Amino acid sequence: MATKRVLIACGNGVATSTVAVSKVKDYCAANGVSINVTQCKMLELHDKANDYDLVVTSGKFKDPDITTPCIMAISLLTGINEEATLKKILDALQD
Repeated sequence: MATKRVLIACGNGVATSTVAVSKVKDYCAANGVSINVTQCKMLELHDKANDYDLVVTSGKFKDPDITTPCIMAISLLTGINEEATLKKILDALQD
């Protein structure tokens, strides 16, 4: 399987997305999925998202111009239902 490109976005593109990046990278690696991850601000999604295989956000996001699958992953920060979210991310990358 080719390396997948994942865009992880949070409010300012730094703190919360860094937590999500490490969890997504570790989970994908443990499950044999190769990914390249980029972090950005939520405001940058409109211009960047369609260049990726998957978008993971720390908050609600909706943009009719974006065709890339988008998963809201606040659970990676709260720990509530984290495993289910990571599995959803993995499933989206394996399609």
